[in-house]
Amino acid sequence: MSLPSRADALALMHEFTQSESLRKHMLSVEAAMRAYAAEFGEDVERWGLAGLMHDLDYERWPNAAHAADAEHPAEGVRVLRGHGYPEDILQAILGHAEYTGVARESRMAKTLFAVDELTGLITATALVKPSKSVHDVDARSVMKKMKDKAFARGVSREDVTNGAVDLGVELEPHIQFVIHAMRARADDLGLAGVPTTAP
Repeated sequence: MSLPSRADALALMHEFTQSESLRKHMLSVEAAMRAYAAEFGEDVERWGLAGLMHDLDYERWPNAAHAADAEHPAEGVRVLRGHGYPEDILQAILGHAEYTGVARESRMAKTLFAVDELTGLITATALVKPSKSVHDVDARSVMKKMKDKAFARGVSREDVTNGAVDLGVELEPHIQFVIHAMRARADDLGLAGVPTTAP
């Protein structure tokens, strides 16, 4: 069965998601997923789609109650299933939210969980730099920010740490790997930086 094209996926993502910051988060996760797929010798397009679409429904159905089979990510998975997305992608998307109770069995699912919260932490670290650039972020600065509980409160440190363990990678190189993936897409992510000197 052929995969939906990235162009179609992007159009669907834009239809469901108006928030610029959420769109950029989904693009960040896509960048990390594509990079890890290449690293692991997996299907880059397939993994990229899992990353790009994982929060498709988050804006419409944020799921504050953490219902296992309603709202995010269950609604998004229903939409994607209707668009012919393969089951392994859907299972990975369901598994990225702990409260669904869906086990992360595939490497794709484990990777999606491992990079999701981490990209948010990297973005937040970049945005507090004077340059607002991911090029000025390294693993050490992200790990330092991780310890500051007041910083980027919405990011689950536990998910970042457990995700790396479950994927079988060391935390610091994992963070650096995801930073590199995001640097390659810095323009799309709005993290290429701003001129630090006045014109």
